[in-house]
Amino acid sequence: MKLCPVCQIEMQATAVDTASVDECPQCKGLWFEDQELRLAKDHHDKDLVWMDFTFWKHPERFKTESRHLKCPSGHGELVAVQYGSTEVSVDLCQTCRGVWLDKGEFQRIIDSLISEVTHKSAADYVKSSLEEARELFSGKEGFVSEWRDLKAVLRLLQHRFYIEHPDLMATIMRLPR
Repeated sequence: MKLCPVCQIEMQATAVDTASVDECPQCKGLWFEDQELRLAKDHHDKDLVWMDFTFWKHPERFKTESRHLKCPSGHGELVAVQYGSTEVSVDLCQTCRGVWLDKGEFQRIIDSLISEVTHKSAADYVKSSLEEARELFSGKEGFVSEWRDLKAVLRLLQHRFYIEHPDLMATIMRLPR
Protein backbone atom coordinates (compact mmCIF):
# COMPACT_ATOMS: atom_id res chain seq x y z
CA MET A 1 0.00 0.00 0.00
CA LYS A 2 1.44 3.35 -1.06
CA LEU A 3 0.46 6.50 0.78
CA CYS A 4 0.31 9.92 -0.85
CA PRO A 5 3.26 11.96 0.43
CA VAL A 6 1.02 15.04 0.71
CA CYS A 7 -2.36 13.73 1.93
CA GLN A 8 -1.20 10.52 3.66
CA ILE A 9 -4.04 8.49 2.11
CA GLU A 10 -3.82 5.36 -0.02
CA MET A 11 -3.07 5.99 -3.68
CA GLN A 12 -4.75 4.24 -6.59
CA ALA A 13 -3.25 2.77 -9.74
CA THR A 14 -3.88 4.81 -12.88
CA ALA A 15 -2.33 5.21 -16.33
CA VAL A 16 -0.44 8.19 -17.69
CA ASP A 17 -0.14 7.42 -21.38
CA THR A 18 1.27 3.87 -21.25
CA ALA A 19 2.90 4.11 -17.82
CA SER A 20 1.10 2.61 -14.86
CA VAL A 21 1.51 5.05 -11.96
CA ASP A 22 -0.03 5.73 -8.57
CA GLU A 23 -2.38 8.69 -8.13
CA CYS A 24 -3.74 10.32 -5.00
CA PRO A 25 -7.54 10.43 -5.27
CA GLN A 26 -7.61 13.62 -3.19
CA CYS A 27 -4.80 15.94 -4.42
CA LYS A 28 -4.35 14.20 -7.83
CA GLY A 29 -0.57 14.02 -7.40
CA LEU A 30 1.25 11.26 -9.31
CA TRP A 31 3.96 8.83 -8.19
CA PHE A 32 6.22 7.56 -10.99
CA GLU A 33 8.53 4.69 -10.11
CA ASP A 34 11.99 4.48 -11.70
CA GLN A 35 11.78 5.00 -15.51
CA GLU A 36 7.96 5.46 -15.56
CA LEU A 37 8.25 9.23 -16.00
CA ARG A 38 10.58 8.77 -18.99
CA LEU A 39 8.25 6.19 -20.53
CA ALA A 40 5.20 8.43 -20.06
CA LYS A 41 7.04 11.40 -21.61
CA ASP A 42 8.28 9.30 -24.55
CA HIS A 43 4.81 7.97 -25.29
CA HIS A 44 3.14 11.36 -24.86
CA ASP A 45 5.16 13.02 -27.64
CA LYS A 46 7.50 11.10 -29.96
CA ASP A 47 9.54 14.29 -30.63
CA LEU A 48 10.59 14.27 -26.98
CA VAL A 49 11.94 10.69 -26.93
CA TRP A 50 15.57 11.84 -27.21
CA MET A 51 15.32 14.35 -24.38
CA ASP A 52 16.54 12.59 -21.26
CA PHE A 53 15.75 13.49 -17.69
CA THR A 54 19.15 14.22 -16.19
CA PHE A 55 18.35 14.01 -12.47
CA TRP A 56 20.32 10.81 -12.04
CA LYS A 57 22.98 11.43 -14.69
CA HIS A 58 24.42 14.57 -13.01
CA PRO A 59 23.00 14.89 -9.47
CA GLU A 60 25.72 17.39 -8.54
CA ARG A 61 24.16 19.96 -10.93
CA PHE A 62 20.91 20.16 -9.00
CA LYS A 63 20.17 22.08 -5.85
CA THR A 64 17.99 19.99 -3.59
CA GLU A 65 15.85 20.91 -0.63
CA SER A 66 13.54 18.99 1.63
CA ARG A 67 9.78 19.45 1.57
CA HIS A 68 9.48 16.86 4.34
CA LEU A 69 7.52 14.46 2.13
CA LYS A 70 7.90 10.70 2.55
CA CYS A 71 8.61 8.32 -0.31
CA PRO A 72 5.41 6.36 -1.10
CA SER A 73 7.56 3.24 -1.50
CA GLY A 74 8.91 3.66 2.05
CA HIS A 75 12.46 4.83 1.38
CA GLY A 76 12.60 7.93 3.57
CA GLU A 77 12.28 11.60 2.62
CA LEU A 78 11.93 12.96 -0.88
CA VAL A 79 14.07 15.86 -2.05
CA ALA A 80 12.72 18.73 -4.13
CA VAL A 81 14.63 19.47 -7.34
CA GLN A 82 14.00 22.18 -9.94
CA TYR A 83 13.43 20.38 -13.25
CA GLY A 84 15.90 21.84 -15.75
CA SER A 85 14.89 25.27 -17.01
CA THR A 86 11.22 24.70 -16.22
CA GLU A 87 9.27 26.26 -13.39
CA VAL A 88 8.47 22.74 -12.13
CA SER A 89 9.92 21.47 -8.87
CA VAL A 90 9.74 17.69 -8.67
CA ASP A 91 10.20 15.53 -5.59
CA LEU A 92 12.65 12.65 -5.95
CA CYS A 93 13.51 9.62 -3.90
CA GLN A 94 17.26 9.21 -4.02
CA THR A 95 16.99 5.54 -3.07
CA CYS A 96 14.35 4.10 -5.43
CA ARG A 97 14.51 6.92 -8.03
CA GLY A 98 10.78 7.49 -7.87
CA VAL A 99 9.38 10.90 -8.81
CA TRP A 100 6.43 12.67 -7.17
CA LEU A 101 4.60 15.26 -9.29
CA ASP A 102 1.90 17.51 -7.90
CA LYS A 103 -1.30 17.90 -9.93
CA GLY A 104 -0.58 19.41 -13.36
CA GLU A 105 3.21 19.16 -13.15
CA PHE A 106 3.47 16.34 -15.72
CA GLN A 107 1.76 18.52 -18.34
CA ARG A 108 3.91 21.52 -17.36
CA ILE A 109 7.05 19.43 -17.92
CA ILE A 110 5.76 18.26 -21.32
CA ASP A 111 4.85 21.84 -22.32
CA SER A 112 8.30 23.07 -21.29
CA LEU A 113 10.06 20.32 -23.25
CA ILE A 114 7.95 21.09 -26.33
CA SER A 115 8.89 24.76 -26.00
CA GLU A 116 12.56 23.79 -25.72
CA VAL A 117 12.33 21.62 -28.86
CA THR A 118 10.60 24.45 -30.74
CA HIS A 119 13.18 27.06 -29.83
CA LYS A 120 16.39 25.10 -30.42
CA SER A 121 18.56 26.30 -33.30
CA ALA A 122 19.97 24.09 -36.04
CA ALA A 123 23.37 24.37 -34.31
CA ASP A 124 21.79 23.09 -31.06
CA TYR A 125 20.37 20.12 -32.96
CA VAL A 126 23.75 19.36 -34.56
CA LYS A 127 25.31 19.28 -31.08
CA SER A 128 22.45 17.10 -29.76
CA SER A 129 22.69 14.71 -32.70
CA LEU A 130 26.42 14.22 -32.03
CA GLU A 131 25.67 13.48 -28.37
CA GLU A 132 22.96 11.00 -29.38
CA ALA A 133 25.32 9.33 -31.88
CA ARG A 134 27.88 8.88 -29.08
CA GLU A 135 25.17 7.34 -26.87
CA LEU A 136 24.52 4.64 -29.50
CA PHE A 137 27.57 2.86 -28.08
CA SER A 138 27.75 4.19 -24.54
CA GLY A 139 24.11 4.91 -23.62
CA LYS A 140 22.36 3.04 -20.85
CA GLU A 141 19.04 2.59 -22.68
CA GLY A 142 20.31 0.02 -25.17
CA PHE A 143 21.14 0.28 -28.86
CA VAL A 144 17.57 0.21 -30.23
CA SER A 145 16.37 2.89 -27.83
CA GLU A 146 19.42 5.07 -28.50
CA TRP A 147 18.92 4.58 -32.27
CA ARG A 148 15.32 5.82 -31.88
CA ASP A 149 16.62 8.86 -29.99
CA LEU A 150 19.15 9.65 -32.73
CA LYS A 151 16.52 9.30 -35.48
CA ALA A 152 14.19 11.68 -33.61
CA VAL A 153 16.83 14.38 -33.13
CA LEU A 154 17.98 14.09 -36.77
CA ARG A 155 14.37 14.49 -37.96
CA LEU A 156 14.01 17.60 -35.79
CA LEU A 157 17.35 18.90 -37.13
CA GLN A 158 16.01 18.52 -40.66
CA HIS A 159 12.85 20.46 -39.77
CA ARG A 160 14.83 23.20 -38.00
CA PHE A 161 17.26 23.47 -40.92
CA TYR A 162 14.34 23.82 -43.31
CA ILE A 163 12.84 26.61 -41.17
CA GLU A 164 16.15 28.48 -40.81
CA HIS A 165 17.33 27.98 -44.42
CA PRO A 166 14.29 27.50 -46.71
CA ASP A 167 16.09 28.58 -49.90
CA LEU A 168 19.00 26.22 -49.32
CA MET A 169 16.63 23.36 -48.48
CA ALA A 170 14.62 24.02 -51.66
CA THR A 171 17.84 23.85 -53.69
CA ILE A 172 18.88 20.61 -52.01
CA MET A 173 15.44 19.07 -52.65
CA ARG A 174 15.74 19.90 -56.39
CA LEU A 175 19.04 18.05 -56.76
CA PRO A 176 18.80 14.81 -58.74
CA ARG A 177 18.98 11.67 -56.67
